[in-house]
Amino acid sequence: MKNASRVPERKDVPKGDTWNLGPMYRSDAAWERDRKALEAELAPFAVFQGKLGRSAKMLRKCFDAEYAFRRRLDKLVVYANLRHMEDVACPKAQGMSLRASFLATRAQEALSFIVPEFNTIPAATVRAWLKGPELAPYAFVIRELLRIRPHVLSPKEELLLAMQGETAETASRVFGQLTDADLRFGTAKDASGKEIELTHASMGLFRECPKRSSRREAFEKYHKVYEAHGNTLAAAMAGSVAQDVYQARVRRFGSTIEARLFDDKVPVSVFDTLVSGVRAALPTLHRCLDIRRRALRLKDYHVYDNYVPLAPAPGKGQPYDAAVETVCDAVTPLGDEYVRLLRAGLTAGRWVDKYENRNKHSGAFSWGCYDSPPYILMNYRDDVPDSVFTLAHEAGHSMHSLLSRRAQPYHYSAYSILVAEVASTVNEQLLAARLMEKARTKRERLLLVAKEIDEIRFTIFRQTMFAEFERLIHAEAEAGNPLTLERFRSLYRGLLADYFGPDTVIDPWMELEGLRIPHFYGAFYVYKYATGLSSAIALARGLLRGGERERRRYLHFLSLGGSKYPLDQLKEAGVDLCTPQPVAAAMDRFKELVEELDALV
Repeated sequence: MKNASRVPERKDVPKGDTWNLGPMYRSDAAWERDRKALEAELAPFAVFQGKLGRSAKMLRKCFDAEYAFRRRLDKLVVYANLRHMEDVACPKAQGMSLRASFLATRAQEALSFIVPEFNTIPAATVRAWLKGPELAPYAFVIRELLRIRPHVLSPKEELLLAMQGETAETASRVFGQLTDADLRFGTAKDASGKEIELTHASMGLFRECPKRSSRREAFEKYHKVYEAHGNTLAAAMAGSVAQDVYQARVRRFGSTIEARLFDDKVPVSVFDTLVSGVRAALPTLHRCLDIRRRALRLKDYHVYDNYVPLAPAPGKGQPYDAAVETVCDAVTPLGDEYVRLLRAGLTAGRWVDKYENRNKHSGAFSWGCYDSPPYILMNYRDDVPDSVFTLAHEAGHSMHSLLSRRAQPYHYSAYSILVAEVASTVNEQLLAARLMEKARTKRERLLLVAKEIDEIRFTIFRQTMFAEFERLIHAEAEAGNPLTLERFRSLYRGLLADYFGPDTVIDPWMELEGLRIPHFYGAFYVYKYATGLSSAIALARGLLRGGERERRRYLHFLSLGGSKYPLDQLKEAGVDLCTPQPVAAAMDRFKELVEELDALV
């Protein structure tokens, strides 16, 4: 579906507009055969139990077997879930996703003895083994196991935690099924008065609609549906937060945020530095919103005015194929080979599931496994200008995955989200810069300056606001305070007031926005968008100003996968998030852009 007012069924979508999952499995039947085979291979892991401390050779054999199994399991899980996300209401795909989840939980049970048993091996012995060649391929993995040792429980306790893996996903599954399959938002009138079905994807069209009454109608109807299910959504969110708090306490962390940042070896001070740097720039944000109000000729400013462009996009939007060429042209600073691989993947390689269909997973993402292409889910619309930026963003993720998998063995191929958000937003920065180069009129310049401002508003300011919400609701739960619907609304409204300032009208139904954000079911994820763009602004400027050295250093960064800690990877690329400098520089850039915007409107 490109611009049609009716959302098609999955079966009606042309094959060429869908992703090709064939590189993983030729059919669902082949997937089912592999699932049964993998299920039968769980029991043999017991042969290693009680023997890991005997020698470096035995430990190496166990790691080899574990990662070979996980590699196959990844493919099984990714295929099932991508099939499910094509149509979340499809019973067959739902069943595949659930069976994959069940097998993943059983695998965690079967493998749960490894880390606790490893922890019984004296650290001095492990370090001595690391001096030999046997464990060299897993040196970083083993040093990481030594670091996390204080937070690993006994074998029996780890088994119990692994057994409740499926239960832990319940809140997220309830949210996903409710929002993607069950909720219906009705229709709203577009700028021409035409009735359009209101969906997650079409909200992208309505929020940028130049007709204010259309924006308001769409926002109100959309959030009123969430409001009608507010108690259910609040219960699901509270359940997810309770699970986060439980996991942190069980693993002996002082707080949920400390637990969630620990995996990346990120000190809480990095999170605090982000929040303080962004809050210091809120007066500039409030000024920006007032400039938008004046430019849009509004007497007052509502949250539903926050997305409409200050100038209409040039032309009528871009068809998907044209967007591919626009993105490929923009990323030429990354080299011919990067561009060749990307163009092939976005076209003939069929990495991308392009358009919306009924019950398709909302939004956009890049996902895959070591033995698959780096797939992209889109809900691309030719008439939504942001679609090309979304494609550039997800293409950055996919190329990061492709280069990491090519350069690293399986166990080092998966990178942290912290660096993932750098790779995606560097591509967006390069796209914005290329379009700015081509601007020929004041109006085009205004459009692009406003676009870059919006990137910072929505990726740094908005995501930091989301991160603050996560911290507040987890702190409430940690203090033993009940997370009711009214409490969620009150906390979120307070943040809306802080970030939008005293001159923005906060409509009561906007308080429900905090309960519709999928990322909150993976706590303390969203701050990485903000640190990612802050880092990307610096790296993109280096690529645009620099030459072969900057390109090589950046491409090397994209090839590191999970072979180093993310903060160390960023330092190699030239960004130190342990200091205030990256966020401060991004806020300085934001101020420059706001000054230019004021002069242009």
